[in-house]
Amino acid sequence: MRGPSTSSLCLDCYPYTASSSLLRRERLAISDEILITYSQSEPKSAGRKLSDLAQEWQCSRAEALDRVMPGMGMYFFMDEGDVRRVLAYPDTMIGSDGIPSDDYPHPRLWGTFTRLLGHYSRDLGLLTLEETVHKMTGMTAHAFGLAGRGEIRDGNAADVTVFDPKTVKDVASYLDPQQPSAGIAHVFVNGQAVWEHGAATGARPGRSLRRAAR
Repeated sequence: MRGPSTSSLCLDCYPYTASSSLLRRERLAISDEILITYSQSEPKSAGRKLSDLAQEWQCSRAEALDRVMPGMGMYFFMDEGDVRRVLAYPDTMIGSDGIPSDDYPHPRLWGTFTRLLGHYSRDLGLLTLEETVHKMTGMTAHAFGLAGRGEIRDGNAADVTVFDPKTVKDVASYLDPQQPSAGIAHVFVNGQAVWEHGAATGARPGRSLRRAAR
């Protein structure tokens, strides 16, 4: 497996057709739908579609958006075909871009990597299993200059996920995003188990990494 090309430019992608960001008026026109994930003025709107809120409040989508701002939301405006083309591009790395502090996070936080392994690799055959794993691990470590990471070999840090390729899949959805993925047996970080027997162990052996550091 190779890392990204020698260019200083690289890219990453997550396998969803919705993005997540601050609520912005300029994105209303390009979004088929907006799912509110946080609202300072209307806290109970979290997890609701903007179109449903507009119908309930008997106003336009623009007026409903003004009412829930400031806040966060998911924007449904990407094309599935484009997502697949970007994922399959040889120099694309996989990243979740998840925000763990959100009360109602994008499902990419919980399901990005297992969605690639299950839906896009196993079910659709978009990438081989080996290509998929490499895009999540070795390619990323190479791009960011993380020595001793991203590959299983003597002397490297023992960051290992053990999964069943026949059953691994994402479970998190847009309307129920905080759901652990299926098919993951064990996760080790720096040689310590952080996930086993279907639950987190409570161990927190992870640490910040610097370029070319081990």
